[in-house]
Amino acid sequence: MTVKKLSLPELAEACARVGVGQVGLWREPVQEYGVESAAKLMRDAGLAVTTLCRGGFLTDIDAHARVAAVDDNKRAVDEAAVLGTDTLVLVSGGLPAGSRDLTGARERIADALAELGPYAADRGVRLAIEPLHPMYAADRCVVSTLKQANDLAERFPADQVGVCVDTYHVWWDDTAPAELARAGAHGRLHAFQLADWVTPLPEGVLTGRGQLGDGSVDLAAWCGLARDAGHTGPIEVELFNAGLWARDGGEVLAETAERYLRHTT
Repeated sequence: MTVKKLSLPELAEACARVGVGQVGLWREPVQEYGVESAAKLMRDAGLAVTTLCRGGFLTDIDAHARVAAVDDNKRAVDEAAVLGTDTLVLVSGGLPAGSRDLTGARERIADALAELGPYAADRGVRLAIEPLHPMYAADRCVVSTLKQANDLAERFPADQVGVCVDTYHVWWDDTAPAELARAGAHGRLHAFQLADWVTPLPEGVLTGRGQLGDGSVDLAAWCGLARDAGHTGPIEVELFNAGLWARDGGEVLAETAERYLRHTT
C-alpha cells in the first residue's frame, strides 16, 4: 500500500532492485491480478508474503450482512494460504449506521472470531486484530487500543488470533508498551508495522500517515520494544499517503527502505 501506484509485477521488480525480500499485500490488487497468479509472481520474484490485508469489518447487526462478512473473511483466509503467508490482518469494523453501542459491536467481533479462528488455523493462517487510532472508532474500527485488541484475542488460542501493532495507531498510548510485551509473552504478536504521525492531518484523515522520520513517533524505540517482546518476524512499513502515492513508486520504495534503515536502529 505504501507504493499503491505500482502494479504487482512492477512491485516485484522494484523490490528486486532495492533488495527488499518480503512484502505485505492487500487483497484488492491481489484479487485483480488473480490470487494464484499473484502467488506465483511473488514466488518467482523470490518475495515472501509477510501478511495479507485485510479481513475484518465484523460489526454488522443485520444477520445476512454478518453471514456475508464471515464468508468474505473465509475467502481472505483462503487467499492468504494460497499466497503463502500465515497472517491475515483484521480491521474490525466501525459502528453500524445509527448505533452507539461500542460494547455490542466488539462482542459481535468476538462472535465472528469464534467461527473464523478455527477455520483459519486449519489452513495455517493466524488472524491479527489491528487496533486503530480512536479517531477511526465510529466508521472503521471499534478496537482502538492494544489492550482492547489483546483482551479480544485472548479469548481464543494464540495460533488462531493475535494482534497487529502499527505505530501510527498506538504511539500515543502510554499503556501500549506494556500491552506489546503482553502480546509477545503470549505468542500473539503476529504482525508489526511502522508509520509516522505528522500534522496537520489531511481532510478525511485516512491518508495522513507520514513517511518514516517525518513525524512524532520514536520508531527506533518502538522497534526496540518489539524486539524486547520477542518479535523476530518481519517489520512492515504501511503508509497511506496521497503525496507518496502521487510520486514514482520505485523512488518511494527506495526512499522508504533508506528511511527504515536510518530511523529504526
